[in-house]
Amino acid sequence: MPSTRTAALAAVLSSAASVVAAFTSPAVTSSATSKKSTTSIYSTVDPSVVTKKEYQDICGVDFDDRSMQDRLRKTSYLYPKHVEVIEDFEPVVNQMVDDILLETGEKAWQPQDYLPDLAADDWLQQTKDLREAAEGIPDEVFVVLVGDMVTEEALPTYQTLLNTFEGCDDPIGTTDSAWAKWSRGWTSEENRHGDLLNKYLYLTGKTDMRAIEVTIQHLITSGFNPGARKDPYRGFLYTSFQERATKVSHGNVGKVAKDYGAKDLQRICAKIAGDEGRHEKAYQSFCTEILKRDPDGLLMEFGDMMRGQIVMPAELMTDGKDAQLYENFSAVAQRLGVYTAIDYAEIIQHLVDHWKLGELTGLSPEAEKEQEYICRLPTRYKKLAERSMNKKKDDVVELNSFSWIFDRKA
Repeated sequence: MPSTRTAALAAVLSSAASVVAAFTSPAVTSSATSKKSTTSIYSTVDPSVVTKKEYQDICGVDFDDRSMQDRLRKTSYLYPKHVEVIEDFEPVVNQMVDDILLETGEKAWQPQDYLPDLAADDWLQQTKDLREAAEGIPDEVFVVLVGDMVTEEALPTYQTLLNTFEGCDDPIGTTDSAWAKWSRGWTSEENRHGDLLNKYLYLTGKTDMRAIEVTIQHLITSGFNPGARKDPYRGFLYTSFQERATKVSHGNVGKVAKDYGAKDLQRICAKIAGDEGRHEKAYQSFCTEILKRDPDGLLMEFGDMMRGQIVMPAELMTDGKDAQLYENFSAVAQRLGVYTAIDYAEIIQHLVDHWKLGELTGLSPEAEKEQEYICRLPTRYKKLAERSMNKKKDDVVELNSFSWIFDRKA
């Protein structure tokens, strides 16, 4: 009996050793496993020991990265119908990638194109010219400009959000789908906005850059929840609204800057607003395609989102000192006319008109109710906004100190 047990134990150990060797890095195994890997999976699995079929049986995927990508695709969704709809118009997304996104590299505009060239012989004069123009800009404008820049710098949060929309994710980081290409391309273009505004503010010498950097870190750490709930319909409704809102805000800051003689800042803001305008068109086109295929579904989600109002991406903004920083920043933007409650109402009206929501027919009774609610909303919001703004005209303006401008009040 002992010899039988010994033999059985030896067989088990031998088998176990083979399995362990198969899943051990080639760097620490025998020369038989020292083949050069051609994929990332080869770094942990030696195909000379485990056959393709054995590996598939154990792990559910083949040796190559393409199989891993397929494996990472979701097989079940919270919103299967919505995923089916967006997959149906993927060719349109490919078109947006080609027509809306700009070429990368040398042909694309970069932040340095709008800033002093510190490698040039006249770099000092270029910098002096920028700072002299910035001297005429009041603190209120700088507060709004910083708030817009901080919002742009939280880009990692927004790309994370895009990757939560079901059917639109990028599971391995280099996925070759239209949606993944759009997400990465959009992010690469948006990345320029925060970079450009950040460097401009630094060169003016008018703001406390460390306080601003603290605010950026807090905002990215805090994140934000726009109420998309992983639903691509809600996600694209949100981005359709938000891209237009940022276009309005950047464009208006540029107009105010021009009034104070800062033409360089006007050019910067106009360029960024132009990007937001292109991106706005793409997201609104995505919703147009959804309406062609599932008008009831989109209207139900749009109505629900409007009842909760659109969450601004920087609403959790803080510098670690002012718990009401976002509210105070927004109040300054409202007083300057950069972004107001009337702008909010007009964006909703734009979306209603652009998508021709009032002309949709053949809807379910539930969707018809949402259609009526949404189409009446802009007028209702505008009346409320005008009433509130007229009331505030008689209020005494309460100034608040901002760490961004060395605790000066604005």
